[in-house]
Amino acid sequence: MKKRIVLVSLALIAVSALMAAPIRVGLVTDVGGIDDKSFNQGTWEGVKVFGKEQGLKEGEGIKYLQSTADADYIPNLSTFADEQLDLIIAPGFLFNEAMLTVAKQYPDQKLMIIDSVVQDKDGKMVPNVANAVFAANEGSFLAGVAAGLKAKADGKKIVGFVGGMKFPLIENFEVGYDQGVKAVLPGATILSDYTGSFTDAGIGQAMAAKQFGAGAYIIFQVAGGSGNGVIQEAKARSAKKDIRWAIGVDKDQYNDGIYAGTQSAILTSMMKRVDVAAHDVAVMTMNGKFPGGQVLTFDLKSKGVGLPEKNPNLSAAIVKAIADYTAQIVSGKLKVDSRQ
Repeated sequence: MKKRIVLVSLALIAVSALMAAPIRVGLVTDVGGIDDKSFNQGTWEGVKVFGKEQGLKEGEGIKYLQSTADADYIPNLSTFADEQLDLIIAPGFLFNEAMLTVAKQYPDQKLMIIDSVVQDKDGKMVPNVANAVFAANEGSFLAGVAAGLKAKADGKKIVGFVGGMKFPLIENFEVGYDQGVKAVLPGATILSDYTGSFTDAGIGQAMAAKQFGAGAYIIFQVAGGSGNGVIQEAKARSAKKDIRWAIGVDKDQYNDGIYAGTQSAILTSMMKRVDVAAHDVAVMTMNGKFPGGQVLTFDLKSKGVGLPEKNPNLSAAIVKAIADYTAQIVSGKLKVDSRQ
């Protein structure tokens, strides 16, 4: 069965929430934890916005369970299902098998997976699971444009990419980034490494140290908690006047890069609006429009991916160039490569 693709607008779902009763929403984190400054945290922020809109108390109307190991996924999802929460959300492909198992055990439970698609062994969509995916390659192209133009302006030609685990979902960021860099800096050298983990900041920092040591000026990190090590290395070097940059991922990580008072080592961030995905599906569920068995695609056109509105470390010329490329992608004039 082919996946049903639904393009989702960033705007609030156009159904009056005033006519619906508030629902209870739960988030189960992966091993990165609720404050990973990335995927889990961003998703929880979307749930909190929904909770605030509906007057729900944290710990009651909205709540989360943290996973410390993969083995926690099924028990944590099941705990919320036993509590009969109206919607249970889990971020990331690591939940695929656990969510499929729980979806079958609790066929009336509404579930949502972020950044992945849950299908049964026959490749069929699961009717009680909503699936949110993101056109990460499109947003990463813009990150590449930012990196390439910043490097060019400062007389540099080497940039880098540090991913977590090497598989198509993460490689999709890399191909978009590479295309964006080369669009504005054709002679660039792009270094690439994968940490093999989304939770080891030490490995991330070691990878960054290696790339910076090889001349990389800017590194785009797509490695979850491991990526925090990339940011730390950029901060440490910049604090010693060896200016280096990191590009954040999933959420605006500008504040995570602050050093020496108010300066930040974050050039920009490629945002996956996981907060919007979580919030919008909660609203849809509350209004009786839970998109079970569907795939919701959050892309550049719907503002589901992209760079932050404010980018203090980008010049006006670079911001304009990014806006121009954004328009080309949204119009279909420019097609961004994809690994998926």
